[in-house]
Amino acid sequence: MRKDQRVKKNKEFQEIFKKGTSYANRQFVLYLLKKEEPQPFRIGISVSKKIGNAVCRNKIKRYVRQSFLELKEDVQGNYDYLIIARKPAAEMNFHEVKSSLTHVLKRGKVLKRSSFGKYDSKK
Repeated sequence: MRKDQRVKKNKEFQEIFKKGTSYANRQFVLYLLKKEEPQPFRIGISVSKKIGNAVCRNKIKRYVRQSFLELKEDVQGNYDYLIIARKPAAEMNFHEVKSSLTHVLKRGKVLKRSSFGKYDSKK
């Protein structure tokens, strides 16, 4: 994930918190903010110190970034995404993180229709 595809500044995080909508599951909270002009999506990741030490927090962030990289064709552009990790995310491996993120993105209705068949056996 390139640096220009990340939300970095506190002001941008606060704007997404205040103006965006949120969706959650046990492991992650997703905030979405639709942008006016067409742009590729950007993501911001927040992992609290309560979750674990720096190694654990960085591992979660790497997993989230890699999951978005693999899902980038299916995730709708024109949004800023803010992912907040919850405590259960610390014990998850990469495939569980990707599955959980896919679930929360489906709840937010930002995965393109063609991707549902790949990840969801029930439809």
